[in-house]
Amino acid sequence: MPMEKQLIHRVLQGESAAFRDLVEQNQEKIYYLSLDLTGNHHDAEDLSQEVFIKAYRNLDQFRGESSFSSWLYKIAVNTNINRNRKKMTAVLKRSTSIEHAGDSWKSLSPDTNPEKQTDASLLRTHIDTALDRLSRNERCVFVLKHYQEFPLQEIALIMDVSVGTVKSTLFRAVRKMRKELASCRGKGEGEPR
Repeated sequence: MPMEKQLIHRVLQGESAAFRDLVEQNQEKIYYLSLDLTGNHHDAEDLSQEVFIKAYRNLDQFRGESSFSSWLYKIAVNTNINRNRKKMTAVLKRSTSIEHAGDSWKSLSPDTNPEKQTDASLLRTHIDTALDRLSRNERCVFVLKHYQEFPLQEIALIMDVSVGTVKSTLFRAVRKMRKELASCRGKGEGEPR
């Protein structure tokens, strides 16, 4: 994007107000990625803010080999991994949060039928629970591929791993998700509606 390169150049020349335009162009994408990675609004807002602060401070390190948004995604993924490492040392098991279910998923059921809305909400809850059971890397790869729709090569660049590693991590993540969702479905069968 020529406009993006111009904005980056202006920021590097000392025009910090131009960074606001870069943030506005990317804030929604980074927020929703952060929401998918963290599982709740509060942490997603914190992570998004941290991503843009790091991007501003390290803009001179952006080489332009990928798009600016891909660079931001890489910062988001790495920052989230580092935050989780810190949390893991303080807390052995983090609490699960599904409060983002309604916003993270683009309405699975536009139907106003209460039963269908309940079913969609239950499905989102099961998916969020299954996502919480993935490792950090599995969750990152799954989210980047299935929520953000990045190609495998781009995910490899973002996560700084080989495409083969992305493929095997994605395979494990999908297998775990299927297993978890099948067990959730099995628990719900036979229950009265």
